[in-house]
Amino acid sequence: MDKDGWRKDCWRAAAVISSLQLNTFSEPIDWRQAGTVVGAVSSPAAAYNDGNIRWMTGLAILGSTGSIGCNTLNVVEHLAPRFTVVALSAGQNVDRLAEQIRRHRPRLVAVADEAAARRLRDLVPADWTGEITVGMDGMTAVATHPAAAIVVTAVVGGRGLLPTLRAIELGRRVCIANKEPLVMAGELMMRRARECRAEILPVDSEHNALHQCLRGNTLTEVHRLVLTASGGPFRTLPVEDFPHITVAQALRHPTWMMGRKITIDSATLMNKGLEVIEARWLYTVPPEQIEVVIHPQSVVHSLVTFVDGSTMAQLGVADMRHPIQYALTYPERCAAPVAQLDLTAVARLEFYPPDPVKFPCLRLAYDALRAGGTLPAVLNAANEEAVAAFLDERLRFTDIPAVIETTLARHDSRPTTHLEAILAADEWARREAQQLIAERKR
Repeated sequence: MDKDGWRKDCWRAAAVISSLQLNTFSEPIDWRQAGTVVGAVSSPAAAYNDGNIRWMTGLAILGSTGSIGCNTLNVVEHLAPRFTVVALSAGQNVDRLAEQIRRHRPRLVAVADEAAARRLRDLVPADWTGEITVGMDGMTAVATHPAAAIVVTAVVGGRGLLPTLRAIELGRRVCIANKEPLVMAGELMMRRARECRAEILPVDSEHNALHQCLRGNTLTEVHRLVLTASGGPFRTLPVEDFPHITVAQALRHPTWMMGRKITIDSATLMNKGLEVIEARWLYTVPPEQIEVVIHPQSVVHSLVTFVDGSTMAQLGVADMRHPIQYALTYPERCAAPVAQLDLTAVARLEFYPPDPVKFPCLRLAYDALRAGGTLPAVLNAANEEAVAAFLDERLRFTDIPAVIETTLARHDSRPTTHLEAILAADEWARREAQQLIAERKR
């Protein structure tokens, strides 16, 4: 499905969610109550009992063929038979999806369009009786499958908003790995989570680390949330060399193996800017209480400083299977398929302030968050378009923040009291950013 296609699907689906009226939070919300009902998930899946596990928990994954999706299935296999995979969604990678179908036998899968569905039908096992769906309707069907007690959302970009919101409305545990839905509609999503008693558990390593540090504490005890960033591949590169950065250089992240879009976001530090916006909604703290520090070793994933001067940090090896498993099994901790951190092998732990000249995207994210309204949605959409153009070699690396800043400056922000306003801002920002990109090519 092309970009215009999924946005039209979003508009159609928005009519179903016409009741999404918001009011600004009138009082501080304890992070433990912000859309979270702590405790075990009651699964609609088939019963299982080996003396320790009473239920096989039904699991749906949006973006199953990407890095997070594949790691999630690796964790599922490690924890077998605790989870049963009931639904998967992918884009065009039907070869990998067909292999996942052979291994996990989901009841429902979704792909981008009919052409991908036809290719998939030729690859699936002859004895598989599941259903193949397409497009935004297919993704939403995966997110709302009646046997899925847990939904892992790992779809790149804003197209994950509608399916994620629908899963929240059904009161599911949503393990959220994609930043864009909370950036675009964080206030709306958290309110619906509280109303529907849904759980939102972060899979992103930094927010997952904050969640672990905050266990047993209240919001009034928090002085500051500190998100760590590796600094990406250009932390030490002289700023005068930034205009000559190539796609290949930007995709060489020093620590993490990720998808192309998020890897570029890490190189510009927009990834961290989006995480600041996420943290504001996940933990109901103002921007002034959220800090970003550069930590090249990527051992400390986040920190929380408390009003009494104490600081708690979550440390671990750089392996996404740890936060994925934490979100799937919370509040329980289980042996994970990851290496234990050897502190004696950690030569040093360094922390630096981010360079605002090299990485203006971080400032733009803070500015959009403070201004509020539809500006965070505009920030996200303009960034997606600019990153896509850079990956296609239609835009220089240093033009990414320039396109975003100009798009933000031209936007007439609106309150996010309706989903339609968010989708309209997203659509407008993409058109505006595309025009700016075309002008810079000439």
